[in-house]
Amino acid sequence: MLSKDIRELSEADIRTRIAELEEERFRLRFRQGTETLEDPLRLRVLRKDVARLNTVLREKIIGIAEAGTSASLPKARSAKKTRVSRRTRTSASRSSKRT
Repeated sequence: MLSKDIRELSEADIRTRIAELEEERFRLRFRQGTETLEDPLRLRVLRKDVARLNTVLREKIIGIAEAGTSASLPKARSAKKTRVSRRTRTSASRSSKRT
């Protein structure tokens, strides 16, 4: 399932879909213990789909319009500025140790 398709669903529909996928995952895990599965990667797909559904459900609950937009993310600090200040502090502390 794609996130944009999930966002079109209501909260009740998302909860229903999560329950269905968890039930399918439970049955596959049980079957995996007794026999070899035709598609063992289906477990991974189910787990990721449930995580995606839970993420979108959480977004709807707390009122986020869409995750990952540049407006909703905090601005990152410049790494270059941090490195320069670290070098300055390190060289200053080294010179004080030598004297």
